[in-house]
Amino acid sequence: MTVDPSDCPNLSSIRLAGRGLRLRPWDPDSRADVEAWLRGLTDPEFARWNTPLAPVTDRAAARNSLRVRAGRCADGTSVSFLIADAESGATLGHIGATDIRRALGAATLGYWVLPEARGQGVATRALSLVARWGHHELGLHRLELNHAVGHEVSCRVAEKCGFRYEGTMRGSVFEAGRRDAFRDAHLHARLATDPEPETWPEAP
Repeated sequence: MTVDPSDCPNLSSIRLAGRGLRLRPWDPDSRADVEAWLRGLTDPEFARWNTPLAPVTDRAAARNSLRVRAGRCADGTSVSFLIADAESGATLGHIGATDIRRALGAATLGYWVLPEARGQGVATRALSLVARWGHHELGLHRLELNHAVGHEVSCRVAEKCGFRYEGTMRGSVFEAGRRDAFRDAHLHARLATDPEPETWPEAP
């Protein structure tokens, strides 16, 4: 099936707000954004559960990584949001919708939170905002997310936002710090037709 380019709008102008958060695309020309991106991707807890396809170990690699994401945001195939505190403006983490498949009405979500912002419901609140936007504004039918088996925090975030556990994907993600070995991941998904959680997460 061929997808008309008009069905893949530029997502660079998307801004979301609510639940004590503001979400906006990362800016590769912002020194502060580059520093936060680098800090997030080199954090030991992030590295414990995630191994990016391309390593990001310095500012140049971080800036290049954000430029690639900005390009995908412009062509409508992906969107990467910086999560900021609504009052202070402090950067708290990242959430993104990657592999947006318009023909199937589907996308894959992922998120991480900086060390100083953990334990405050940031990922849960951000995921609830992006899920609603994905279903109601972007018109997607299925939103997926996955995490390495054992990452219980991410599992709880998914379930709080109505992403049902659908099974274990064998050998589907890299082992920590390796690109020659694999580990299992849990798959969660939420459909536009699923009932919304009884209580969407609010700001603490």
